Amino acid sequence: MFKSLKLRGAITLIVCLGAVYFLIPTFFPNIPSSWNQYMFKDKIHLGLDLQGGTHLVLEIDTDKALETMLERTASDLKESLMDSKVRFRNLEKAKGATISMELTDADGKKALDNVLRDKFPELEIDSTSAKETAQLVTLKINAKRAVELKKLTIEHSLETIRNRVDQFGIAEPEIIPEGENRIIIQLPGIKDPERAKNLIGKTALLEFKIVDDENSLEEALRGNVPEGDVVAYGLRSDKSTGERGSSPYLLKDKALITGASLETAKVQIADRFGDVTVGLKFNSQGAVDFERITGENVRKRLAIVLDGVVHSAPVIQERIAGGQAQITGNFTMEEARDLAIVLRAGALPAPVTILEERTVGPSLGSDSIQQGVLATIIGSLLVILFMIVYYRLSGAVADIALVINIVLILAVLAAFKATLTLPGIAGMLLTVGVAVDANILIFERIREELRTGKTARLALDTGYDRAFITIIDTHITGIVAAIVLIFFGTGPIKGFAVTTIIGLLASLFTAIFITRVIFDYFMWNYNIKKLSI
Repeated sequence: MFKSLKLRGAITLIVCLGAVYFLIPTFFPNIPSSWNQYMFKDKIHLGLDLQGGTHLVLEIDTDKALETMLERTASDLKESLMDSKVRFRNLEKAKGATISMELTDADGKKALDNVLRDKFPELEIDSTSAKETAQLVTLKINAKRAVELKKLTIEHSLETIRNRVDQFGIAEPEIIPEGENRIIIQLPGIKDPERAKNLIGKTALLEFKIVDDENSLEEALRGNVPEGDVVAYGLRSDKSTGERGSSPYLLKDKALITGASLETAKVQIADRFGDVTVGLKFNSQGAVDFERITGENVRKRLAIVLDGVVHSAPVIQERIAGGQAQITGNFTMEEARDLAIVLRAGALPAPVTILEERTVGPSLGSDSIQQGVLATIIGSLLVILFMIVYYRLSGAVADIALVINIVLILAVLAAFKATLTLPGIAGMLLTVGVAVDANILIFERIREELRTGKTARLALDTGYDRAFITIIDTHITGIVAAIVLIFFGTGPIKGFAVTTIIGLLASLFTAIFITRVIFDYFMWNYNIKKLSI
């Protein structure tokens, strides 16, 4: 402990003024604009239970991610086998997470093993069987790689959703994984939950595919889809009536380029009539690929497909350099903005399903704040009254430290942009009792020393010294328990634990340091001989 009273007093003053500085935006939001450049700008962020908002539980279809990866792998494997001159037929993704194929050479199995070992270590042979003149082989992803891919899918989904939410402009969202394939999302203060759900849940898989105008669309709609083709539907609008319908397209199944090659996406006004489009710009490699693709397919239609829906299919008039394209589709400005957000943030690696949705209204949050604040005020007033009645003027000193303790907790929450929740208010109320308990230990020690006949100053020194270790032990025990809650608890429990830790640390400072400064100031400046305790 510092021996210089002036130094300790200066530290106390600096800490208190710093706490007030961080709390000014929260309690005095209408400060003059000329002060803004000098002031801290962030208020205390309120959690979902206090300001209302939306709670979502999403399930990530990790099995679908494995199937999508297998489809790409099957295409790459086909090319590798052709390059290696391995004779095969009917290579395709089979049911479940497997690839089936028929080897028509006697030495085909050995050649396949070599290709798998050199280029596809994630694949292994699941089964083999004889089929007339061919050998039927089934491949699957090995178990270790499948676990890794599912884990990567969740991590990628978390990052993509977090990017989308950040661009949507939601303050202090909570996005955390739960279990093996679920993500919990809390969006406090959101005003349009439906729009947020659509934005978060959109897979946003962007693909560019060639329209197959050489084969009959009518035959494909009857079920005779040519090999390597797929039927997709696109939105169309009747400008005279404003009604929307759907139009079928026969597309080449292979995507020539995907959204993975995008650098950015932004809203654009297409013409003087105010039509809204989404402008795309590819990265350097994507620009090269797009120029090559458009050069090889002049006079053909290039379909722009988002999540399986064709948004437009313009005819390629010439090779397009510069790596830029447009998505048209009679968007509203809001739809175009949201589409640009999900394209910039990237596609989700797998479809998501909303398993649970809870919406907390702002009125309920307001009631929670009022009840929580009322409980804190009543509890604090009762403690303050007890301390003054039981410990007289010394109790008033402890009450001053108690008020400073609450101010410090709120200031730390504001400074570190932490979120205050209803359990957090409960943790704050708990620390009010703990903070006073530390002073009670000190005061009872001082009383014991006074009963032995020691002077007020000596009793004060001895009381603080002997209670110090006990106070440190109790606070460290509480902090350790709260740290465990942070690591193993869910959102509300973590909020309780965070404010408890902050409160315990503030309590150590106020109970041991600040109260001692106040006592020493009066003892040394007014030469007090008797303590009011």
